[in-house]
Amino acid sequence: MAEAKSGVARPLSPHIQVYKPMINTVMSIVHRITGAALYVGTLLLAWWLLAVAQGEKSYATFNLVISHPIGMLVLFGYTWALIHHMLGGIRHMYWDTGRGFAVPSINRLAWLTLILSVSLTLTVWAVGLKLRGAF
Repeated sequence: MAEAKSGVARPLSPHIQVYKPMINTVMSIVHRITGAALYVGTLLLAWWLLAVAQGEKSYATFNLVISHPIGMLVLFGYTWALIHHMLGGIRHMYWDTGRGFAVPSINRLAWLTLILSVSLTLTVWAVGLKLRGAF
């Protein structure tokens, strides 16, 4: 509680600790985080392109790092961030048409974005691993 000059206690403005997280709020925050992750992940893409351009030894080093379980986890996260951010962008383009602003629609779109991003990421990785002969 904050105290006014008169010494009377008044409530502070509600903050994150007061509000229950809602799916649309969480998706907004996640959209920003995935945007930042894509920015950083582009360095990984640049490293890959440079390794290809520099020859077999550089590419072998890149491949060694990226095929490590931690490297695969980073690639999986980058894939999810890319797909999730793309779907969030499509959701925003839909809103740009002036539709989908009712609260139930906003919540449905947020859940759809989350479910589709996970599903599409798993599908992309399953197809990729199948094509590599991993299973």
